[in-house]
Amino acid sequence: MARFRGPKGKICRRFGENIYGNDKYSALLSKKGYKPGMHGQRFASNQSEYGKQLTMKQKTKFTYGILEKQFRKHYEDIKNLEGIVGDNFLARLEQRMDNVIYRLGFAVNRPQARQAVNHGMFLVNGKKMTIPSYEVKIGDEITINPTKKDNGYFRNLKEIKPSKRTTPSWLSVDAKKNVGKVIAKPKKEDFEANIDAAVIVEFFSK
Repeated sequence: MARFRGPKGKICRRFGENIYGNDKYSALLSKKGYKPGMHGQRFASNQSEYGKQLTMKQKTKFTYGILEKQFRKHYEDIKNLEGIVGDNFLARLEQRMDNVIYRLGFAVNRPQARQAVNHGMFLVNGKKMTIPSYEVKIGDEITINPTKKDNGYFRNLKEIKPSKRTTPSWLSVDAKKNVGKVIAKPKKEDFEANIDAAVIVEFFSK
């Protein structure tokens, strides 16, 4: 599966946010809270409206770990659906299998969740799922693959789960049994607070 393999620290510095959720990037931003490059420390960027739209699109791509072709395909899939386009778009990104694993607390960040899905560590309704972009549906149940239950990843699951992150309202999780379930469609209040979907729609509408 194609994914971004470049320097993630520079990406976080470009957006001024720890979009990957790893503590080392928070430490990096505290030391170098300016954009990368020769003039990153000296000049603030004066972005045009288009530049702001492009930056928001790029930040969303990196946040969810999606490359350009697939990102645009997600948009094309939902743009004619009933409802607010931006909300439908972010709901679609939220319903990706790798994001669901992250949201349920079965991984500390999305890259880790994506790797776990790729390795077949989870089942959806009793069937092994290895496609990170799979779109979960209401009623889907996510469980640990019993053939992977002795994997060190799961032996340390209690340590992996971030204590400060709450499960969004559209998901439910049984922490003792390590079972998650999709109980509703993601709502606007469940989306990443640092992403403005309307700006992304404006970019694609040009």
